[in-house]
Amino acid sequence: MGPDRGKHLRNIAIVILLAIIVWQVPGGDTASVTINNLLGVIFIGGLLFFGYRFYMEHRDSIFGLEERQRGILYASLALVAIALVATSRMWNAGGLGAVLWLAFISLAVWGLYSVWRAYREY
Repeated sequence: MGPDRGKHLRNIAIVILLAIIVWQVPGGDTASVTINNLLGVIFIGGLLFFGYRFYMEHRDSIFGLEERQRGILYASLALVAIALVATSRMWNAGGLGAVLWLAFISLAVWGLYSVWRAYREY
């Protein structure tokens, strides 16, 4: 583990202690769900901020694309967002839902790749 072995062991012990507290304390499951939801909102906010910054830094390149390529780019990003939002519903729906989810993700990745390939040709 290196020179920070004690620090790593301390951090592991803290995580295990917090897990035991959530497991044993009454109402710990509700608190863990609340913390999970809060961290999820923070993570989504971070992704949205990253997307905004990426768009602002590269909007000249995006607007330099043909309209068709830009439409494919936006449609692919929307398809990824829809598929990710509906992941649990689609996977719980059975085999057809899982196949559709994989098809949506595959189609979106193909669209993003085709736009990237067209962009690199110039």
